[in-house]
Amino acid sequence: MKNLLTLEEIAQFTLSIFLFSILKFSWWIFPLCILLPDVSMTGYLFNPKSGAWLYNFFHHKMTAVFVLVAGFFLHLPEVELAGTILLGHSSMDRIFGYGLKFSDDFRHTHLGRIGNKS
Repeated sequence: MKNLLTLEEIAQFTLSIFLFSILKFSWWIFPLCILLPDVSMTGYLFNPKSGAWLYNFFHHKMTAVFVLVAGFFLHLPEVELAGTILLGHSSMDRIFGYGLKFSDDFRHTHLGRIGNKS
């Protein structure tokens, strides 16, 4: 099952690359922006609950789809780009085993614990 879910995430990441290719931005914008959603981890500077909420908001695929569709309907390429980056980043994170966070600990995700077991 893990391999099947990883393939699904790879397909979604590939979709984000395809969607980006339709946009009229230079190719280097995608790799430049792909890690920007991780700025949301700054919420952990306050406390785990705020950190998890902010992180999950910017890493939830529903947010990505909403932003992408809003950009499409409003004819705003920068918003389409933001949605595409959010989708690609979230998929990439899941490929590497980083899931949505629980509010008790950064390492506690919906995909299991991150890091060593100790």
